[in-house]
Amino acid sequence: MNNRVGHPGSGSAAETKPAAINPAIIRRASEWMARLWSGEASDAERAACQQWRAAHPDHERAWMRLQQMEDKLSGVPHTVARHTLLQPALNAFTGRRRTLLLLGLATATGGITYAVRDSATWQIAVSDHSTRTGEIREITLADGTRVVLNTATAIDVRFDDQQRRVILRSGEILVTTAADPASRHRPFLVQSQQGTVEALGTRFVVRQHADQSQVAVFAGAVQIRPHQASGDGVRMDSGHSTSFTSALVQPQVAATESSAAWTGGTLVAENMRLADFLAELGRYRSGLLRCDPAIAEWRTTGVFSVRDTDRALLNLTIGLPVEALYRTRYWVTLKARSAAVK
Repeated sequence: MNNRVGHPGSGSAAETKPAAINPAIIRRASEWMARLWSGEASDAERAACQQWRAAHPDHERAWMRLQQMEDKLSGVPHTVARHTLLQPALNAFTGRRRTLLLLGLATATGGITYAVRDSATWQIAVSDHSTRTGEIREITLADGTRVVLNTATAIDVRFDDQQRRVILRSGEILVTTAADPASRHRPFLVQSQQGTVEALGTRFVVRQHADQSQVAVFAGAVQIRPHQASGDGVRMDSGHSTSFTSALVQPQVAATESSAAWTGGTLVAENMRLADFLAELGRYRSGLLRCDPAIAEWRTTGVFSVRDTDRALLNLTIGLPVEALYRTRYWVTLKARSAAVK
């Protein structure tokens, strides 16, 4: 790749444009920078960031490009920044506002709108309520409804005279609705990227995947309305689960309470593929958690902690002939123990 940014002695007007950087790399750099800006980064995370920057020249280029943008923030007029970032109700969050300025300026000057606005960092930065990776937290809304946010989740809350709406930007929530105190009935809706789920006196989970939404109902019922579907939608009663796209609701299957075990800090595996288990556990820890393809189809059953994922991995190695290889705290690969390989 040609990393040349200009000819020696050339003026700014004659400089060669920098080689393009993969938007995914810029997105990752912005996430690292936002984490360090949060004031909550550990020494291990700082070291991991340095390792990431040194792993490839484009990583460092992306970092320096964002750093240069940050240096320019002090010269951006407040009215311009506000217009660029559309940042309402963030006055109390200095770190969050600073992250927004970085991401918004990167969007405006770097041409990476889709990469930044779709990133977890952006969603968490601009949301009304959010959780970090590994964090699980319950909130109570103005009407008394309880919402539990799973790891790396972001929601917005929009209550008015007509409706009560929760917008799920990313992640997963468990909703236990309360009776509406308003004299006029206002439906309670959870809006995902693919459609809306209306609560009918309900306790239910909604999870946002990359290309579909997943719903499980534990009490009452819901009405699912994909954005592009016509009609009244599909009703689903307690004890059932389904997924839906913008156009279609999949056939319903049985739902179990174990699918909401994360609210208590546990992951319940019932004859689960190791690849799927590690994908779920990986949601609760930073970095890369890999499964060797040779053992991807192996199965596991048990109850594992999502609050201590290292302990969960250790317990897995006790129950199965596998080992967890830590290249760093943030790069772990699960593979068969040597004696278990035929």
